[in-house]
Amino acid sequence: MPHACTAANRSLAVAAAAVTLAAISVVLSIAPAAAQYPTRPIRIVVPFAPGGGNDIAARFVAQMFNESFGQAGVVDNRPGGGSTLGTAIAAQANPDGYTILVSHNAMAINTTLYAKLPYDAIRDFAQVALIAETTNILVVHPSSGVKTVKDLLALLRAKPGVFNYASTGAGGTSHLATEYFQQLTKTSMVHIPYKGTGPALSDLVGGSTQFMIAAAPGTLGFIKGGRLVPLATTGVKRWAQLPELPTLDEAGVPGYQFDTWYGAHAPAKTPRPIVIRLNAEINKALQVPALRAKLSESGLDPAGGTPEEFTKFMRAETERMRKIIVASGAKPE
Repeated sequence: MPHACTAANRSLAVAAAAVTLAAISVVLSIAPAAAQYPTRPIRIVVPFAPGGGNDIAARFVAQMFNESFGQAGVVDNRPGGGSTLGTAIAAQANPDGYTILVSHNAMAINTTLYAKLPYDAIRDFAQVALIAETTNILVVHPSSGVKTVKDLLALLRAKPGVFNYASTGAGGTSHLATEYFQQLTKTSMVHIPYKGTGPALSDLVGGSTQFMIAAAPGTLGFIKGGRLVPLATTGVKRWAQLPELPTLDEAGVPGYQFDTWYGAHAPAKTPRPIVIRLNAEINKALQVPALRAKLSESGLDPAGGTPEEFTKFMRAETERMRKIIVASGAKPE
């Protein structure tokens, strides 16, 4: 028996050594790949139509790839399904670092909004970095004659279910932000969904809809050009770029808060060294004065942080959105 035990122990030791060598081999094979990465252009999937904050954040990442890696970042707009189409494409992509998703709050929203998704926002992605944050702005068409939030509320309450509001798509940030607004103000409007900020704002400017809560980056140009009237922002405090605008909380909707954020995500099994490198380069780019200024001019506030911090943030946002969705009764269309 002692001889049998000794033989068994030797077999276990040999097996353990083999596993250790295999693990070391995997690490050694990944390390050179990460050191050489990238060697070809990188696809940046944006699950919305061109225009708006997602595009701005994605093109910031594309510029970072060009300047830091010497490789092109190719923005691939894949709108549809409240961002679920493009997000699923990214989740199912080869996890080699050559497909990156740049999305926003929809990553946290859709987990609760949709009964079934072709991906899990936490499990199927390696969270890379929080790129930027921004406020949303409540805007109306100039022909409405509305100048303040109180004017708007009086109009909506006088004619419930008559006015149309635009959104970036069913389940998108502006859709849920407006559902939350209706819940708190006890008003009713007709939802007109679009495939992104660009087409939604275009129709609002054209007068097809009357009202929208839209992320600041796509909205600023229309406000400055006098084509849309801003009434309030959606943050906890006033937005530095439009300090004269009250928050919705200040303007007559107590407790309202709904900001927008943009982040970079990679398919879940992307090698950890590549995720770390991507995170480091994004954080480095966010400290370059010219790039920070470019984001700020577009209405985005640079963020940053570690992959772990972004993962924790995503989990917290998912729970916060769950509570808002359940309370508002919002549904995808």
